[in-house]
Amino acid sequence: MSEPTFDAENLFDDDYLYFFADHLDARSDAEADLVWRLLDLRPGMDVLDLACGHGRISNRIAQRGCRVTGLDSSRVFLERARQDAEALGVAVDYVHGDMRRLPWTGRFDRVVSWFTAFGYFSDCDNQRVLAQAAATLRPGGKIAIDLNNYAAVARTYQRSTVVERDGDLVVDRHHLDLLTSRNIVDRTIIRDGRTRKVPFFARMFTFTELRGWMLAAGFTTVQAVGADGAELTIDSRRMIVVAER
Repeated sequence: MSEPTFDAENLFDDDYLYFFADHLDARSDAEADLVWRLLDLRPGMDVLDLACGHGRISNRIAQRGCRVTGLDSSRVFLERARQDAEALGVAVDYVHGDMRRLPWTGRFDRVVSWFTAFGYFSDCDNQRVLAQAAATLRPGGKIAIDLNNYAAVARTYQRSTVVERDGDLVVDRHHLDLLTSRNIVDRTIIRDGRTRKVPFFARMFTFTELRGWMLAAGFTTVQAVGADGAELTIDSRRMIVVAER
């Protein structure tokens, strides 16, 4: 079976910001509140936002007094993050890089991976990301990973979704590969009369599977909650895994 394609450069670009950034920003204050509570954050802590996107969580945590580093592979996202940080009057160290090869060891008190920013690689590389994240933490440090809840997604699976903005469209056609636990997506973007296609996928996890991976990566305790920090159930659209090193 051939590997599906993940075209990160053409997925995480200006079109993504055009269609999705405003919607995401509208919920970012509440999500930053949740991150703060789940990770027991305090001013002065060193925090790594892993795959930070356009900085919507990083900037809000920095506003509360944490020293934040945001890493992402998209230069477009990082430029937007820096602009927003400047507008908010906060200092965040935004770094272009690959989450499979993190340049820090024992540097951070907390790591954040938010809005399905994990699961973009082969299983081997996804496991490497967890090991790398664990290595960046000081002893007793914590990580929070926000993902789709596999049980809820599989039960209510949608084979296609459409996002519209001012007559422009994003059309996603989904295929859930049960052999690899991947949601494979063929995205069509129609904007300003131009049409292009972008393939990508995201690995999905049951809690027990991801807990096993995280314990193997060096974390000592692993727990999970649902959206908004409520109990994780079959109806929870999100699964937030919190682990301690």
